[in-house]
Amino acid sequence: MAGLKPDTPIPTEIKLHQKSRILELAFDNGERFELTYEFLRVFTPSAEARGHGQGQETLQVGKRDVDIVSLEPVGNYALKPVFSDGHESGLYSWDILHTLCVHRDELWQAYLDKLEAGGGSRDPADCPAPAVKAPSCGSAR
Repeated sequence: MAGLKPDTPIPTEIKLHQKSRILELAFDNGERFELTYEFLRVFTPSAEARGHGQGQETLQVGKRDVDIVSLEPVGNYALKPVFSDGHESGLYSWDILHTLCVHRDELWQAYLDKLEAGGGSRDPADCPAPAVKAPSCGSAR
C-alpha cells in the first residue's frame, strides 16, 4: 500500500448522498466526516490540478454544482471518483482522504481566500468553457 502508514485510519463506511452532494466517511478509529463533492473536486490529488511540484497548482473554479457520477474502489487503499465535469484522474488514498477530512475547514477557507484573490468563482455560470481561459474566472496558476 504505497504511501500508507501502519496507523493510517481506514474507512469502514463510505456513503454517497447524491441529493446533498456529500460523501460521508466513517473510519476504523471511530471518526466520522462529511466532504462535499465540490470540496473533493477542488482538492483532487490529480497531477492535472496539483502539478508536479510546489507552485504548479491550478486553481479549480466553477465546481459548485459538480456531482460524483461513480465511485470506484482502487485495491484496498483508495477511491477513484468520476465527476460530472469529466474529471476522473484523482486517486484518493485513505491517508489523503483522512487528511482532507481532518483539515477540511482550514483547507476550504484557504481555497476561498485564493479564489477571491484570483478573481475566481465557485459558480460554473461565471466560468467559460475549458477551451477559453478568462482571467475573471481565476484560471491562472
